[in-house]
Amino acid sequence: MTRFVLTLLCVIGCYTATNYSAPRTAETFGPWSDPVNAGPQLNTTSNDNYAVLSRDELTIYFTSDRPGGHGLDDLWSATRESVDEAWGVPVNMGDLINTQVADSLSVLSSNEHVMYFHSTRDGCGLGDIWMTRRRNRHSVWGAPTNLGCELDNPNTSAVEIAPAFFEDPEMDQAWLYYGSNRGGGNFDVYRSPLEEDGTAGAGMLVPEFSSIGRDTRIFIRKDGLEVFITSDRTGGQGLIDIWTSTRETLSDPWPTPIDVPGPVNSACDDGSPWLSRDGTTLYFFSSRTLGTECGKRDIWYVKRSKTDDAK
Repeated sequence: MTRFVLTLLCVIGCYTATNYSAPRTAETFGPWSDPVNAGPQLNTTSNDNYAVLSRDELTIYFTSDRPGGHGLDDLWSATRESVDEAWGVPVNMGDLINTQVADSLSVLSSNEHVMYFHSTRDGCGLGDIWMTRRRNRHSVWGAPTNLGCELDNPNTSAVEIAPAFFEDPEMDQAWLYYGSNRGGGNFDVYRSPLEEDGTAGAGMLVPEFSSIGRDTRIFIRKDGLEVFITSDRTGGQGLIDIWTSTRETLSDPWPTPIDVPGPVNSACDDGSPWLSRDGTTLYFFSSRTLGTECGKRDIWYVKRSKTDDAK
């Protein structure tokens, strides 16, 4: 009996381990809908952009230079009761977070206890990545701290901008992606490993997301099989475009990014993508207008449907 039980446990364990380590396969989606302006509560006659949402999509954080702020760009937030309702009146995140210079491009960690953002306040260089913490999703954000200027930190004497958070679903490792012009030319995409306390290690170039153009904010789908990149590389539809790449499994290399097809990009600026956890809603900024001229930036979104729910 004992030998039988041990054999059975071994079989079950081996079967479980095999299933756990099996390569993930990509979900498939339909085409993107026509872009929808996020509405007059979020968008003004000023620049309103760089939106990221909470996991439940009931809180939105964004950057705006609208009146009522502390300086140039400020971080703002708004809430709503359900995903079917309109956004409430945006609130400035306050003088603990915002300064008289540019504070922008926030992003949340997966547990939403840490927020990373870009600021030109005194730091390591011309612009750094900072972080602020909170104990839980209902508590207030604490005083920001710089991610560090040493060789084993992400900030340098150049500009580090547009942080993006990704947690590898297989390796149990979180990464901070960001743009930097530390190479002396245009912006490229870098990444730093994150520790459990939210601090980041040294930055390393991500060549598959970088080009001879300006490559900054990215967003990787939570399964690690689809990425969106903000870039002005050649071959786009306008000034700044959103580019994308997909792969079948996490062990596959990223194919060369392509310009997002369909109505997402325009002849104007389109960038800073944020994708919902189910992969069906993409928020981004655009300077498109109802006319032929490009205007100031607004927050927009598009939707798509899953076409293969079996995977």
